[in-house]
Amino acid sequence: MASNPLVINSRITIAGWELAEQFVLAGGPGGQNVNKVSTAVQLFFDIANSPSLPERVKMNAIRLAGKRVSKEGVLMIEANRFRSQERNREEARERLKELILEAAKPPPPPRKVTKPTKGSIERRLKEKSGRSEVKKMRGRPTGD
Repeated sequence: MASNPLVINSRITIAGWELAEQFVLAGGPGGQNVNKVSTAVQLFFDIANSPSLPERVKMNAIRLAGKRVSKEGVLMIEANRFRSQERNREEARERLKELILEAAKPPPPPRKVTKPTKGSIERRLKEKSGRSEVKKMRGRPTGD
């Protein structure tokens, strides 16, 4: 089912044909309407084969989504919090957008290797010798 394109940020836009939606019966509040109308939405998005996403974003999104991604690389987001199809549809698209934004974040800068300061080395050695003294005092008393 083709829908409107989903704008993630200024560089990433997911085309409407890449998103597939399926409406299913939802439990929860809603009275008799719950038994008659399919209000929950399942949003499917093929992350692995999407031309809209860079390779790094694809890999991060698959890692972040975890069990929601099938072996073929298709992400399924189910939204059933609201009583109306439209609100559930918006929520599913918003959750997909948040996932892609999280995956698109730049990697953290590499950690710079630093040496411990002279003061921290001295404090560590002083603490070690203090613990050593405490443990020596736990031994059997000598006959002096």
